[in-house]
Amino acid sequence: MSALWTAAEAAAATGGHAAGAWAATGVSIDSRTLAPGDLFVALTAARDGHDFVASALAAGAAAAMVSRVPDGVASDAPLLVVADVLDGLTALGRAGRARMSGRVIAVTGSVGKTSTKEMLRVMLTRQGTVHAAEASYNNHWGVPLTLARMPVSSDYAVIEIGMNARGEIAPLARLARPHVALITTIAPAHLEALGSLEAIAEEKADIFAGLEPGGVAVWPEGLSTSGILRTRAAARTAAVGGESRPFGPATACELRDLRTTPGATVAEARIEGHRVLLKLPDAGRHFALNALGALAAATAAGADLALAALDLAQWSPPGGRGERRHILLDAAEGEGFTLIDDAYNANPASLAAALEMLAAATPEGRGRRIAILGDMLELGREEAMLHAALADHAAVGAIDTVHCAGPRMAHLWSALPPARRGMRRESAATLAAEAATLVGPGDVVLVKGSKGSRVALVVDALVKLGQGRAPQSGGG
Repeated sequence: MSALWTAAEAAAATGGHAAGAWAATGVSIDSRTLAPGDLFVALTAARDGHDFVASALAAGAAAAMVSRVPDGVASDAPLLVVADVLDGLTALGRAGRARMSGRVIAVTGSVGKTSTKEMLRVMLTRQGTVHAAEASYNNHWGVPLTLARMPVSSDYAVIEIGMNARGEIAPLARLARPHVALITTIAPAHLEALGSLEAIAEEKADIFAGLEPGGVAVWPEGLSTSGILRTRAAARTAAVGGESRPFGPATACELRDLRTTPGATVAEARIEGHRVLLKLPDAGRHFALNALGALAAATAAGADLALAALDLAQWSPPGGRGERRHILLDAAEGEGFTLIDDAYNANPASLAAALEMLAAATPEGRGRRIAILGDMLELGREEAMLHAALADHAAVGAIDTVHCAGPRMAHLWSALPPARRGMRRESAATLAAEAATLVGPGDVVLVKGSKGSRVALVVDALVKLGQGRAPQSGGG
């Protein structure tokens, strides 16, 4: 494998001092998952990364980026000594971006960032070498890490950019320097930190601040905050000689004849005068708008629209974001239930979309549509109202039972019609302990909640219901 960074290149990029003539084939911030040949970056977060330098080097790290020589590490060990490790990683990411001559697409939004990033990865793979983070590396260390890991030969890079507070997106966008900046949607997420949808839109629109000369801003029309996005996109693209491209209703990039079936969502996409068929296996209609934005971004980056749309059919929701799987309960009878794992995150918009997806699902036999919901976090003073309001969503009428976990979801449970109310427990852990009583053969079960609600514990418990009953080799 060719070197990603030599000692001299990394030292020049960071302004640090390199000991030894090492060459790294990758970059890692976790000694537990480090691959031999990686440059280990000793970040300080919950733990001080310097405490793991010795074990990283023993595991085969080519070198370690540090701000001091750690205890237990030889003075002649292969190190890159910098004034501050996070600043060093950021500088390495900046240098990684500067030496790459391909096209960069940056993605942000209240909902769908990671799913859209993965859509872009799938639809661009046959059109060039694509670089994208394998996880949601979208914050102040994740974006630099993604850029630092980027091979020089990349034809496309897809960079996910997130935020937790005002002022975080603009510097990351300027670091990524995208040719195309995509906003998936604006929804009531991070209300606790930002206070209003308008403030969220302003922060998300900061992704346009990083656009390269001639860059393209891609943003959703038809939202209450679309005017903010339109204004910000127009201002930035005028400054860089670029282009503003909305997608959604009544634009040059819209969906027609959207249909949801038990196995896929299908629509006709019309993009800049061209028609393509859009098919998303095992996905609900809320993914279709993300796919539309991804297609608009891909074509703005120079990709072939027809090939991108064709390859999009190979995409499926990643784990925790709408992934479907069949859990076998009785091997002899072939009975089981369908689990929709959407437990990675939640806000009112994404939860409403997930409920629509559940309502459109078809149970088997006498099966039911069941929602198991954990708290939506970071919604601020309106959290009680936003939870309770979901009881009025039209999709709830097609759902048989709603189980709720957490103090915030208690507001939804109380607002539900009594016939829809399932169990209500104070924590996801308590509900997970009762997993066997929640589902039955033929059911379609949605599990959704913010990551901090720990509703993924329920997913794990439901999956384990099928273990021990799987078909055995040679047995009946």
